[in-house]
Amino acid sequence: GTGFVFDTQGHIVTNNHVVAEAVDGGKLTATFPNGKKYDAEVVGHAQGYDVAVIKLKNAPSDLRPLTLGNSDQVAVGDSTIAIGAPFGLSNTVTTGIISAKNRPVASSDGSGSNASYMSALQTDASITPGNSGGPLLDAQGNVIGINSAIQSTSGGGLGGTSQSGSIGLGFAIPINQAKYVAQQLIQTGKPVYAKIGASVSLEDSSGGAKITTEGAGGSAPVEAGGPAAKAGLKPGDVITKLDDHVIDSGPTLIGEIWTHKPGDKVKITYERDGRTHTVDLTLGSRTGDS
Repeated sequence: GTGFVFDTQGHIVTNNHVVAEAVDGGKLTATFPNGKKYDAEVVGHAQGYDVAVIKLKNAPSDLRPLTLGNSDQVAVGDSTIAIGAPFGLSNTVTTGIISAKNRPVASSDGSGSNASYMSALQTDASITPGNSGGPLLDAQGNVIGINSAIQSTSGGGLGGTSQSGSIGLGFAIPINQAKYVAQQLIQTGKPVYAKIGASVSLEDSSGGAKITTEGAGGSAPVEAGGPAAKAGLKPGDVITKLDDHVIDSGPTLIGEIWTHKPGDKVKITYERDGRTHTVDLTLGSRTGDS
């Protein structure tokens, strides 16, 4: 995997699936382009966002953090540069363009347990296994995303670790979101997720995100007193829009919610009994990976 220097204290940002095997005490090293190696430790990891922060144990005093751009201002057609170690070939640079924005992506975390959900920047810069966690740059060299997943032809699915190569569809976590998550991990070691307080179906559908009739693990599908309940949402409702973003499935809704911070106000459009309703909702919060 790949990472990039986030600050002068020795924090490196990468993907959760890159360091997942080292979270419970595995050995972690970071190798710089000049060949120098540093032992590192995981400061915090967010499985849902697929973001992790590690820290060099004996960080050099001359670290130069990469300049972060503004992913909200990225436009389709903008030039992109991906840096990483595809298939272990270190210091590899590929170029392309932003081929789409707000692309809903659910990718495996590498251990096969849980999916990560993102509203991703899509690029045709060649991204392959080993690029994961590396920076996606704009033409000025500012980081606009973290390269995290590729479209795979072999399994038909998405994953940052499958062994097929690039087919011109790479996905990056927008840096505005990743920066917020990384700062949280550095401060508290734990991720915080925005939530609506309702369980939605994770099956692929183009009709929207359907609130399930049964919650996970026997819990209520609509959390009592939660944001969705306060907004009047009920099991069976199908959410079709969040603000101006069309919601075509549960994973799309989760990825869109997670681009927001807890306390943000959003407009939810939903269908019930063949009628369309719109309601304002204030997002709640959940700390840690459940």
